[in-house]
Amino acid sequence: QVQLVESGGGLVQAGGSLSLSCAASGRTSSSYAMGWFRQAPGKEREFIGSIRWSTGSTYYADSVKGRFTISRDNAKNTAYLQMNSLKPEDTAIYYCAGKPNYYLRNWSDWGQGTQVTVSS
Repeated sequence: QVQLVESGGGLVQAGGSLSLSCAASGRTSSSYAMGWFRQAPGKEREFIGSIRWSTGSTYYADSVKGRFTISRDNAKNTAYLQMNSLKPEDTAIYYCAGKPNYYLRNWSDWGQGTQVTVSS
């Protein structure tokens, strides 16, 4: 089982930047994949993007493409979400998630979530 612990988040003005981290502990394989999700009040959870642990290749939702960047540090077993040009509509609780294989449908590991608030 893999435990995911998030850090970062907070309050930022529109147009600003924020970075989130997600540290994984436990058994992660080279085929592991990590993703980022967010959930705003009254809305469904939204997929933001993902990264393949082995190759570092990334995939982004259209809503954040060009503004958000996902990266990882294999040595630290940590994934990052760099958020630039933030908008008030980016306000949400952000979650990192993981799964043993990139091609699996379901995400089995979840972080505790961290609040991101963007003021106008």
